[in-house]
Order: sequence, then structure tokens, then C-alpha cells
Amino acid sequence: MENELTEISAFIRDIPPFEQLSMSVISQLTKEIHICYVRKNQPLPPKDCGTEMLYIIRKGALVYRSVEGELLGKYGEADICTVFICANKVTDIEVQTEEDTLLYCLSYNAFKKVAADFPKVISYFANSSEERLNRQMLQLNEDAIISSSLMNTSVSQFCHGPLATVDSSNSIQEAAIKMTELGFSCLVVTNNNKPAGIITDKDIRRRCVAQGLPFTQPVSNIMTKDMLTLNENDRAYDALMLMTSKRIHHLPVSKNGKLTAMVTITDLMNNEGQNAINITNMIRRANNLGELKVISGLLPKLQVKMAKLGTTADHIGKSISAITSALTIRLIEIAEDMYGPAPAPWAWLAAGSQARQEQFAHSDQDNAIIFSNDVITEDRGWFKDVATFVSDGLAACGFIYCPGDIMATNTKWCQPQSTWHKYFEQWVNKPSPQALLNSSVFFDLITIYGDDSLVADVREKLLQKTKGNSLFLAHLSRNALMLRPPLGFFRDFVLTPNGKDKATLDLKHNGIAPIVDLARIYALAEGITATNTIERLSLAAGTRSLTKSSAANLIDAYEFLGILRMNHQAVKIQAGEAPDNFLAPKNISKLEREHLKDAFKVIKTMQDNRQTTY
Repeated sequence: MENELTEISAFIRDIPPFEQLSMSVISQLTKEIHICYVRKNQPLPPKDCGTEMLYIIRKGALVYRSVEGELLGKYGEADICTVFICANKVTDIEVQTEEDTLLYCLSYNAFKKVAADFPKVISYFANSSEERLNRQMLQLNEDAIISSSLMNTSVSQFCHGPLATVDSSNSIQEAAIKMTELGFSCLVVTNNNKPAGIITDKDIRRRCVAQGLPFTQPVSNIMTKDMLTLNENDRAYDALMLMTSKRIHHLPVSKNGKLTAMVTITDLMNNEGQNAINITNMIRRANNLGELKVISGLLPKLQVKMAKLGTTADHIGKSISAITSALTIRLIEIAEDMYGPAPAPWAWLAAGSQARQEQFAHSDQDNAIIFSNDVITEDRGWFKDVATFVSDGLAACGFIYCPGDIMATNTKWCQPQSTWHKYFEQWVNKPSPQALLNSSVFFDLITIYGDDSLVADVREKLLQKTKGNSLFLAHLSRNALMLRPPLGFFRDFVLTPNGKDKATLDLKHNGIAPIVDLARIYALAEGITATNTIERLSLAAGTRSLTKSSAANLIDAYEFLGILRMNHQAVKIQAGEAPDNFLAPKNISKLEREHLKDAFKVIKTMQDNRQTTY
């Protein structure tokens, strides 16, 4: 009997979230477990088990389906079936053994009593997929701050002065006017020329406007009196930790005992993009393609470094996209020196991940050209020459030609404004499969160089056509829903919705792309001009298309998948291999698998909701 308990204890202590428990609690849980053997194709729960149970699979496999027979997932060895922790609420799920199965059965109530001192472990089972994923993202964001390179840098490198002040007797309105004129988000409040507190734009919103207070009241009525300060020689890391723990965004900085400057949390977080800024400056100073090629070779190293520092995938995407834009602009400038100035107003456009500011090192090209309707046939050769030079230059810098030929070198995507208007009108009015494919690419257009008004006018008219256009949005939704997330993991395989197992997960097409597609649809439905996925979801939150909680859940899923992709590619780059999006289950931890399942559930839920809507 003792040997059996030891074996059970050794098995469960490595399973998330049990690995967070102390050995004494693991020992107590082991005594609460009883073993159950269930033959193949038998339903759960077993007849000799009580209600509200956790089932830990020791050997064998379980499969669970909807009452309509749709496969929802599988459990394999070391998985925990939580379907029956509220047995009286299980009405739409059917679970049965797929093989002869050995189960460790643990009463959920007994588990909660034994693990009472570990509320985070209990909440793992009590919380929904969305709540677990949100908690993980909060932790990862904290880790990103802690692992920052700010450890060895003083606050003096980030603060900016001179310090702006307002007298405590001045009105709230006077303070707001001064902040607006200076372009500042905070002011130090003084009394007899001595610091008395601080007021921020958030204070004005929350303590004045939201409370309905008169703007004529003195600013001292809404200021924060117990103002925290830093010395300019303090570590930037300590400043960031203080601001994070106190939930404040501004800290006055002193020098020789006097307040002289201000530092914000944005100032500190932007530090991680400093290398990207340096590379961008190098690009601007480059004289030829050869120099640009050398500089572009730094991109993979930058991505690896930022990943190691714990930078978010969103931050990396924006940094890499900014560098790609800088490369493009410098190539255009060199081309203009070669071929002369443009014959008419024009713009170089980016589509795809670059337009969304979600690009990783050396992605493929997605670009186009729009020019004035006044361009005559004889002048079109200039645009062709520039397109060829820039696209060839980008390819030489590691950005491969688009496999689908969505590039400015393709005459179809190098057209006057009137033609682009016709393109979008046709795609919206006659949403054929090819039109929907083009829509998914070109609805993310941004201007990289040239006259932005050309494409801005096209975008404005597009959004007028798509906002509230239920027929087009229905077609676009159905097209987008073709990319479905997998059901989860089963042993060392990714379980696809059709029941076939694959050895790797395509993070881009099975995880990230479905969220990108959903965000695009919400943006088009609500007339939102933003192209970045997180910005689209944030702006759509609270509209008729997307609730605030659903937006937050999708953002969490998107950020978690982005982090996995970022770290996976960093490993590939360091190994001297080409970065890709194919993640093998064996290369991630058990806990990461569980959070991936949560992300998949979030995506599937939102796709199902969209399918129901249209």
C-alpha cells in the first residue's frame, strides 16, 4: 500500500497545477485518491464514483463530445478531466473512454479542503479558460518588467525636464489648460513654491469630471497629496517596480534635493525598443544597398535579444515593422536619386503583417503603389522602375518576394487611385472567393512613403461601404472561419478539429491568424481605421460587434500565442535555423499546453459566436 501511495504521489506532483503544492499537501491528496479502472467505450463518470470529481488519467484516454456528437477534445496520460467538478451542471457534454483507462479519482470538495492554503491552485479549476489565460498574461507581463535591462540604468537616463508646476490655488481648469499647452500629462502642485502634490490627466477625469465637480475648484482638491519621488541616481528598474506596485504612471525626480524632472512608465518601457531606434538611425544614414543589407542582418539578433529580455510580442512586432518601414523608405529615397522625382503624387503602401505592425524578422513582402489619376501612360514606367528596385532591395535585405505576388512589381497592384476605388467596390459588392482573399490582405493597407491622402480617401469610402453591410460581413466571416484552432493536445500530437493528429502546431494559421481575421471583421463592421490587431480589438470593445470582456479575452489569447511564437523563433534563430511558425508539442511545458488549450477555447468561442451572428 505504501508503495502504491508513493507512486501516485510521484505521478501527480509533476502535473500542473499540482506542482505548485507543497509535498505535505501532495501526500494528503494522495490519501484522498482512489483508483478506478474503466473499460474501453464506457461513459464517465464511473458508477462507483461520487459526484463532483477530478479524474486524473494515469493510463489510457478519454474523449469528450457535445450531445450532437461533435468532437471537443481528448484527455491522455497526466491530463485532468474537470468536466464533472460541477456534475449537476453537465448537460451538454458526453465523456467516455477511448481505451481501457486507469483513473485517479479525487473528490473536488476534498481537494479544496486539503489545498485550502493554495488558493491559486484551487482557482485553476474553478476559473474559466478565459480567466486562467488572463492570469497567465498578467504574470507574463510582470515577468517582462522584471527581466528588463533597466536593472543597470539610472533614472537620469529616462527623465525629462524642466518640471512643470501649478500653484495649489489655481483652478482645475487652469491646470488642464496648462497641461494642454505644454503637452504634458501631469503637473506638480506647489504651495508657497514648495511641492505639495501631483495632478495627472487621470485625476481630472476620475476626481473631477466623473464626479461632476466644478472646474473652478482649486486644483488642491483633487491632487494626490502623498507624492512619491525618486532621486536621479536611483535605478530605473526600481522606479518601474515602484510605479507598478503603486499603480502610478508619473514620478517626479530630484537632483541635489530639488525636484527637477519627471519620469513616466512609458519612458521606461520604451527603453526596450532603444536598439530598434538605433538600427533605424543607421538605416537613415546608409548610402547604398550594400550598407542596408549589412544592417538588415541585425534583425534576427534584435528579435532574439528582445525575446530574452521578456519583451512582449506586440512590442517586437512594432519594432521590427518600424525597421522594415525605415528600410523601405531609404530604398525609395535611393531610387528617387536614380530615377528622379515622381511624375505625380503617389504613395508606397504596405499590407499584411507590416501594415498591422506585427512583423517578425525577415517576413515576406506585401506591398503596393497608388498614384494620382493624373498620371499619363508614358509616366507609368517610373513607378515600375521604383517598384522593381525597392522590391529587389527588400529581397536582398532578407524580405522574400511574396509567394502570391502581392507586390508593387505586379502591375495589378500598381494602379491609380480610381482603380483602387474600383477594386474595393468590387470586392465588397461581389464577394467572390478571390475577392475575399484580396480583402483579407488589402483591408490592412497603410502608407509607408508618399501622399497618405490617396489611400486615406480609398479607406474612408471603403469603411462607408462595409460598416453595417451585413451581407459582405457574412461572406467575410465565413471565409475567415475556415481557419480553425485545434482542439488541443493529445499525447505528443496536436488534435485537429477533424480528428486527425499532426505532429506540430502552426501557430500562425491555426492560432494567430483567426484572431487577426476576427479583429479585421470587427473593425470593418464598426468603421474603425486602425490596422493593428490589438488596437482594433481595443477600439471595437463595447460596440455591438464585440463586448469588452470578449475583446479582453481575444487580446490575452493573441498575446500568449505571440509570445510562444516569439520564443520559438528565437530558439530557431539561435540554432542557426530559419525561423518558422511550427511548434512541436514536445518543445513546450505541460503548463504551456494547458494555457494553449485555454487560448484555443477562447478563439473557438468567438468564432462560434460569429458563425451564429451571420
